[in-house]
Amino acid sequence: MTLRRGIAPLLVLFVLTGCSSESPPAVQVGEVGRGPVTEVVEAPATIGARASATLRSPAQGTVAKLYVREGDRVRKGQILVRISSPQAQSQLRQARQASKAATPASFGTPEVRLPSFDTRAFDRKVAAHFARARKEAKKVEDPKTRWQLLNAIDLAQAQHKAQTRALASITAQLNRSISGLMAGVTGGLSRSMASLQAASKSQAKAAVKAAESTVRSLTIKAPFGGVVTLGRASGGGGAGSGVEGLLSRLPGGGQQLPSLPSTGGSTSGSPVVAGVPVSAGDSIVTVTDVSELTLDADVDETDVLLVKKGVRAGVELDAVPGATYTAVVTGIGVTPMEGTTGGVSYPVRLTLGPGAFDDGSKAPTPKPGMSAVARLTVRESPSAVSAPASAIVSSGRESVVWAIRNGAAERRVVKLGAQGDAVVEVLSGLSVGDRIVVKGADSVRQGQRIP
Repeated sequence: MTLRRGIAPLLVLFVLTGCSSESPPAVQVGEVGRGPVTEVVEAPATIGARASATLRSPAQGTVAKLYVREGDRVRKGQILVRISSPQAQSQLRQARQASKAATPASFGTPEVRLPSFDTRAFDRKVAAHFARARKEAKKVEDPKTRWQLLNAIDLAQAQHKAQTRALASITAQLNRSISGLMAGVTGGLSRSMASLQAASKSQAKAAVKAAESTVRSLTIKAPFGGVVTLGRASGGGGAGSGVEGLLSRLPGGGQQLPSLPSTGGSTSGSPVVAGVPVSAGDSIVTVTDVSELTLDADVDETDVLLVKKGVRAGVELDAVPGATYTAVVTGIGVTPMEGTTGGVSYPVRLTLGPGAFDDGSKAPTPKPGMSAVARLTVRESPSAVSAPASAIVSSGRESVVWAIRNGAAERRVVKLGAQGDAVVEVLSGLSVGDRIVVKGADSVRQGQRIP
C-alpha cells in the first residue's frame, strides 16, 4: 500500500481553544499559514543491475578450460570458458557433407518420335506397273480409247503421289504434337525437381550455418563488462532439438545435432569447473553489469499518475539501516501488476545514486536483488497556503473545511494541491490567517458557535 508523508509548514500557528490540562477540548481551532508542503509516495522496490546475461552451453560436452573465478570483473569480449564438444564438431562435419550431397542434378527432356514410313520400294513397283500399263495402252489402235486409257493412268499415278505426300505430312504433324506434349510434361517435372533441389540445398546451408554457430559458441565470451557468477552444470546427456531438425531431413542426415542455447537453465547440479560434463542449455556463467544500479519500484494505481520522469526519490534499504540513497525516475511502465490484496500497481524504473548515513558518511554500494523502499517526491510547493490535514473533511467528491466567521462555523469547499501526511496545500477556498477547525471537524455543523 502506498503511503504519503509531508513536511509540516513552519508558519502554521495553532490556537487551541477551550484547552485545559484535565480534559482536551472536543474542537480545536488554528490559523491557516504559509509554508512548504511536500507530497511523497512510498513504494516497495528492488535493486537491479544495468544489464545481466546468463551464458549457456550450446551443446553437450565438457568444460575444457575455465578462465575466470566467482566475482571476477571481466571486460567485453573476454574469453570466459571453453567447452569441448566432439558431438558438435561431428555434427558440423555431417552438415557439410549433407550440404554437398544436396547439389542439384541435371534433368533432361526425353525425345519421343514416330518412325517415318519408307515407301520408296513400293513407289518403284507402282511406277513400273504404271509404265507397263501406259505401254500397253499405247498399243490400242482406236485413238479415242487409247487417249482415255492414258488419261486414266495419269490420273491414277497423280492420286498415288498425292496420297504418299499426305502420309508423310500426317507423320510429321504427329511427331510435332508428341514433342510438344512431352516438352510440357517434362518441363513441369523439371521445374518441380529444381524447386525441390533448391529447397533441399537451402535447408542444408541453414543446417551448416547453425552447426558452425554452435561450434563458435563453444568459446564463451563476455557480451559486456561486468562481474562474473558461475553457474551449475546438470551433467546430463540430453540434447535439445535445434539444428538436428534441419539435418535429419537431408540425405544422409540420420544423426541429431545439438540444440542452440535454451532459455531455461539448471537450478541444481555440479559447480562449473574444468572437466565437468555439461548439457545443452546448462547455465555456465552469468555476467552482471553493475556500473549503474537501477531500482524497480511498484507504485499503486492511485499514485502512479503523479509520477513523472525526472521525479527524485529517497531510498532506504533493509540491508543498510540508517542510510538514504538518492534516485531519479527514468521510466514508468504501462503494464499493470495485480497485488496480493487485489489492488493494481505499475512498475517504475529509477536510476540509483550514491547513499549516505545520517552522520554524512558514505554508505556502501548495494547489490542487485536487495529490497528497498522508495519515497518519491511527486509534488512540492515551497511556499503554499497550508492547513493541517486533520482539518480536511471529505464530502462526496468535495474537500471541506470549517472556517470560523463571527464566532460561528462556516462550511468552505476547498481545492487541494500537494498533500503531505501532516499538512496539505490549499489552492482555493482559504487565505492565510483564516481561522479553521483543526480537530473535531467531523462533529461540527453549519452555524455552530465556536468560541
